Amino acid sequence: MRPFILVLLLMVLSGCVARTAFNVATLPVRAGSQMVDWTTTSRDEADRNYGRKMRKQKKREAKQHAREDEANRKWEREEAKRQREAIGR
Repeated sequence: MRPFILVLLLMVLSGCVARTAFNVATLPVRAGSQMVDWTTTSRDEADRNYGRKMRKQKKREAKQHAREDEANRKWEREEAKRQREAIGR
């Protein structure tokens, strides 16, 4: 009975030791890949950022266009008023 327990214990411990050795050996690789993941931008992130940038740009352009349209309408109203005044004199 004792040898059986000893063999069983040795098998269990060797698995734990092997797993721990594997984890210790692969730790620098996993840490390095995590660092690369943090410092680089994935294609998905780049697409999302580009889309956000384009939406903001379109919004700015729309506001600028609206300001220009309002300025043009104001100028046209003032010009029409000046022409009416010139004709009325």
